[in-house]
Amino acid sequence: MKVVVAQKGSREHFLVARALHRQDMLAQLIVDWYPPAGLLGRFLPMAFGKPCEELPREKIAAMNTLGLQFRWRQRAATRTGNPHAAFLATDAMFARRIAARRLPPHDAFFGYAYASLEALEAARDRGTLAVVDQIDPGFPEQQLVEAEARAWPQLALPSPPVPPAYFDRARREWQIADIIVVNSEWTRELLRQDGAPDSKIAVLPLAYEPPIAPAPRQHANRPLRILWLGSVSLRKGIQYLIEAARQLTDAPVEFHIAGPLHIRHKALDTAPANMRWLGHIPAANATALYAASDLFVLPTISDGFAITQLEALAHGLPVVVTPNCARVVEDGATGFVVPPRDPTALAEALLRFVRDPQLLETMSPRCIRRAREFSIDRYSRQLATLLQERIQ
Repeated sequence: MKVVVAQKGSREHFLVARALHRQDMLAQLIVDWYPPAGLLGRFLPMAFGKPCEELPREKIAAMNTLGLQFRWRQRAATRTGNPHAAFLATDAMFARRIAARRLPPHDAFFGYAYASLEALEAARDRGTLAVVDQIDPGFPEQQLVEAEARAWPQLALPSPPVPPAYFDRARREWQIADIIVVNSEWTRELLRQDGAPDSKIAVLPLAYEPPIAPAPRQHANRPLRILWLGSVSLRKGIQYLIEAARQLTDAPVEFHIAGPLHIRHKALDTAPANMRWLGHIPAANATALYAASDLFVLPTISDGFAITQLEALAHGLPVVVTPNCARVVEDGATGFVVPPRDPTALAEALLRFVRDPQLLETMSPRCIRRAREFSIDRYSRQLATLLQERIQ
């Protein structure tokens, strides 16, 4: 069985293509941009992403001229406050190019939400298995985010409305596709609410393999260091972490908030003193942050998966998370699962590590073992089985 994969960008560093290649199932990876070989490619990855050493270049078809045009249009639209119009236009352009392209022999086509509609239609016309990866929880998640913005106007930044056509495009993809791949049960539930056919949905959790072995955890004689790593936004639940931190001002805890700010800057002035705002952190520095922390927190309102929870576990950090995400954390074993929008429950879960410091030592080895369950080899086997079962 052979599969053609088409994607804009380098989502999960070409995870699906890598997984299929490990199973000798990749016919071709088609992308809107891939760093060229040679001297030029050595300078471009900083701006446009790194090449994937695991994938043979002869398997990759890059439409770099188109990709540069996409990036220019998207940046221009962002400056004018209308980014989704550019995404709609470039997504459709990419999918039309794929639909018109002469493809190598293949049994299945694998595309990504919003940028696959016309390609999926072409796959259906060819009698090829058509698969779409729904990369986010779609319109229901947008509704949740908008509700948080209304509830927290003192934190919310002005945001351009998402046109209905953006989500309508995904719904049309669901109707055409034979399989809708989602990365968590949470995404599956929200898509079902939005009308996605349940019989088509397949849950395939993401994979993560740490580049290095985790450093031994050293819990020095200092306050419990709790790490937030990722975009600082209402969707991720920063508003509830601020309130939980306010309840813990007398406890020996400190919060290190690393990530680009997507709330009003003045919120930092009114946040409790036990919160340190580190701003954007380069990916190369993430390992040092994990090594210097004791605990990871993700009080998300909605996340398809949130790869940071796997990164944290792989570095031996227990994770406190809400159920509105992938089922990665085992409650009581590798962290705690708390209700969303409940700062008191969040504060209580964090305090458990203060009251019982041994929890960190007990959970840390379990966290590392749990993260190893989400290997790329595991992902590749599950993906191969899914496709082969549907093709027969």
